[in-house]
Amino acid sequence: MITIVCHDAGGAEILSNWLLNQKEEYNLVVDGPAEEIFEKKNIIHKKESLEEAIRKTDWVLTGTSTNSTLEMDAIKIARSFGKKVVSFLDHWVNYKRRFVRAGYYLFPDEIWVGDEFAFHIAKKEFPTVKVIQKENPYFNSIKKEFLRLDDQRKCSNNRINILYVCTPLNYFASIEPGDEQYCGFTEEDAVRYFINNINLLNYNDCQIILRPHPSENKNKYDWVLSEFDMDVSIKIGGIRSLLEEINDADVIVGCDSMAMVIGLIVGKRVISALPPGKHICSLPMPEIEHMHLLDNGFLE
Repeated sequence: MITIVCHDAGGAEILSNWLLNQKEEYNLVVDGPAEEIFEKKNIIHKKESLEEAIRKTDWVLTGTSTNSTLEMDAIKIARSFGKKVVSFLDHWVNYKRRFVRAGYYLFPDEIWVGDEFAFHIAKKEFPTVKVIQKENPYFNSIKKEFLRLDDQRKCSNNRINILYVCTPLNYFASIEPGDEQYCGFTEEDAVRYFINNINLLNYNDCQIILRPHPSENKNKYDWVLSEFDMDVSIKIGGIRSLLEEINDADVIVGCDSMAMVIGLIVGKRVISALPPGKHICSLPMPEIEHMHLLDNGFLE
């Protein structure tokens, strides 16, 4: 039997899809955004304490979190019971921060990653921990879903559809220790930067769909509709699922969100529109274009 422990959305997407492909009996301890993700996949679990679940299990598989202590508590309890514990990393940044609380590091027995970029980063970050590259179950599920969605794509004209995936940069700046000016700009600045320089994409006829981040208010970017009086059509998205909106788009634009990686997986043109500053795109994929490099001149 395995116990799955997860709090954040990134880890939940990976572990829920991993679990759907397993036949092993499981206990599930989830909280925060992870709870809804597992429920949407109809992965049933009974409520029990973390200690109780780990006590009767053979081994433990966790996600990782930026702020929650749930997974760190699971590692500590698993070690106290002499149970093997593995953590599956998502994304490509802040790896060590996921295993430290109050200046104290606590690592699992193994770390799993879902791609070669993450593998090389993790090997460098954790030289004393066994790192194993696995197939990314979340990416595999995305590919399967897009095969189903592709036939449903809405293509009524030759207009280029650009999906801009918003990122709550102010929130990430607030949790970056000792650095209130983490990015040097806000998410509103990033949106303005992109729209003011959209001509660099060289599209004659295009439409912008602004998709708020799931953690943001759905009306957060309504101000864009009145601020920009231009020929380009701008709409607010987020009503349909992320995969559906990516499927209908020709280009995916954002700062450095996972939605951009999903765009690459399904063959879309992907552009990072981070304004010039000290914060650079954390996504390591070479296929991602960078807006500030599309032109050598001045960008607003």
